[in-house]
Amino acid sequence: MTNTTDRAIGAVLGSAAGDALGAGYEFQPPVPEPMPIRMKGGGTFNWGPGEWTDDTSMAVPILRTAARGGSFADEAALDGLVAAWAEWARTAPDVGIQTSRVLTGLEARTAAASRASARTEHDQSGRSAGNGSLMRTAPLVLAYVDADERELADAARAVSDLTHHEADAGDACVLWCVAIRHAVLHGELDVRRGVDLLPAERRKMWAERLSAAEAGQPVDFTATNGWVVSALQAAYAAVLRTDSLETALVAAVRSGNDTDTVAAIAGGLAGALYGASALPEEWRELLHGWPGLRADDLVSLSEQALRAAAV
Repeated sequence: MTNTTDRAIGAVLGSAAGDALGAGYEFQPPVPEPMPIRMKGGGTFNWGPGEWTDDTSMAVPILRTAARGGSFADEAALDGLVAAWAEWARTAPDVGIQTSRVLTGLEARTAAASRASARTEHDQSGRSAGNGSLMRTAPLVLAYVDADERELADAARAVSDLTHHEADAGDACVLWCVAIRHAVLHGELDVRRGVDLLPAERRKMWAERLSAAEAGQPVDFTATNGWVVSALQAAYAAVLRTDSLETALVAAVRSGNDTDTVAAIAGGLAGALYGASALPEEWRELLHGWPGLRADDLVSLSEQALRAAAV
């Protein structure tokens, strides 16, 4: 496969692998060197070795929509995402607290109803910038590899808004998706590339947040990495301070707390930098999860999404 194709598929596999690697360490303290990080399963919900969690389970309907050639500017495609998520959440062992409240509060399984439920959740709690929309966002990029960055930014925000009303969540998805796309196309790390696609009044704040990540280590953001901003900063620091897909995921997991999500976020970008071919074969062989898929299935769906995007 071409380097671009390898990197695009890497964004999907890297995110899923980070999710599965972090599953066994979720909500635990940071893991110091030289203790190894293994794809061992276990954790809060006793995942099997290589089994992904809600991060990738929520990403799968996005990937499937992209594979069908669906447009995320189309309300019907967004309706389909909400319906798939709501059905998954009925029996899923692990659904984020904020996302669960949104999906269980639906009046109908539609995008409009989900946005309304997300707004209600925000109004009742006073905040709704958890990391649950950023964790699932990587596959969205495959539908926009050949499109304008603004189209991708608009789609990233639209998909985030389905469950996360607060602007920080949508901003983070814009920044991360644009960075992943740039990495896929050019093999370069540039998380600041999407700052100018944010609302003007929020750009300085995000530039400062990115500077903090560039000056820090993933563990510096452990205490609050359930918040989308800290999760992005931890993931960015993990990718920035390593030189391979494997070491980026290990660094993300080593930081502790919401390890599966931070590593899933980091994996989307690191996978786009280094490609699917950089994923350790042992991890690839173990990788599996809802709804009965394995790594090869994610590859096949990714290839379909890239073909659909090129039409």
